[in-house]
Amino acid sequence: MILVNTPGSWAHLWWPLDHAEWHGWTPTDLVFPAFLFAVGVALALSFPRKVDGATWARIARRTLLLIAIGWGLQLLARPELASFRFPGVLQRIGLCYALAAGFAIACAARLPDGRRSLRAGAILAGALGALLVYWALLAFVPVPGHGAGQLSPEGNLASYVDRLVFTTAHIWRGGTDAAGNIVYDPEGLLSTLPALANVLFGMLAAIAWQRAPERATLRIALAGAALIALGLLLHPILPINKKLWTSSFAIFTSGSAALLLALCMAATRRGVPRLLAPFHMLGMNAILGYILSVLIGIAGFRLFIGAESVQAWSFARLNALIPDPYVASFAYALIALALVLAALLPFHRRGIHLRL
Repeated sequence: MILVNTPGSWAHLWWPLDHAEWHGWTPTDLVFPAFLFAVGVALALSFPRKVDGATWARIARRTLLLIAIGWGLQLLARPELASFRFPGVLQRIGLCYALAAGFAIACAARLPDGRRSLRAGAILAGALGALLVYWALLAFVPVPGHGAGQLSPEGNLASYVDRLVFTTAHIWRGGTDAAGNIVYDPEGLLSTLPALANVLFGMLAAIAWQRAPERATLRIALAGAALIALGLLLHPILPINKKLWTSSFAIFTSGSAALLLALCMAATRRGVPRLLAPFHMLGMNAILGYILSVLIGIAGFRLFIGAESVQAWSFARLNALIPDPYVASFAYALIALALVLAALLPFHRRGIHLRL
């Protein structure tokens, strides 16, 4: 995600490092869903056996902190309150975490000693239910002026709800239709529902590991392959679309995240190889790494050297050394990644990991 968020020039991106224009997918589109899948894995592994007021307080605190940090970063990027964007990446993570935690607790089995145990069947039903409800809403609820079943940027129900709730002044400026009008937000309100399924599928992967560690890698890999196949089969009738977070997209990306998890489990069976150490460090401090990358991006276009932003000035110098602008833009992103890793290294060595 750091390589995606901090290019030297947004005009010079290799297609794998850019999002799909609308329907379809690129490797970049798999990153955020993998974050949500990882949230589900962590949630299941740390699931409280006893639920009390303190449990709900922790859930509320984490949710509010994620939303507050997301809003704080957006204020740093664009401090104009008249165009403040309410949805966002961290906001979606916070909402999905709260919904998944609440659902899991409500559906958990009560053991004789008063403890609670996750019910895999209930979590699977919740994931499928969220996907079916979202599909039905998009397919059958009419949007004024467009009707039902429209999946265009301006004509789908999810975009309409965001315009209705937030108004176009407070959603993503890049979410435009063919005429250039702001009409949608990729982290909008209604599309949080299928994103919840990504978290719940992550919880199922963790449950599989807890219940049968010796067979978990293969089972998670097979489940991931099945989800990918299902998402691709649905694509002709329900397009894979990250910006709408269609149900087929949630299924497909949950499968890709599960496959990635299985690969990581296989690769780290005997410890973390040196080659994977940077990824391990980022994974242990994922939220802090993301925040640092966003701050680097904000500094790049908010701070100036003469008449040029730091980003434009730096990219121009890199492009002078590297004639290909696409390679120069990628080199800028690699430098940003190196800065984030350098900042995380002292924390990692001391065992300090950001826990909200």
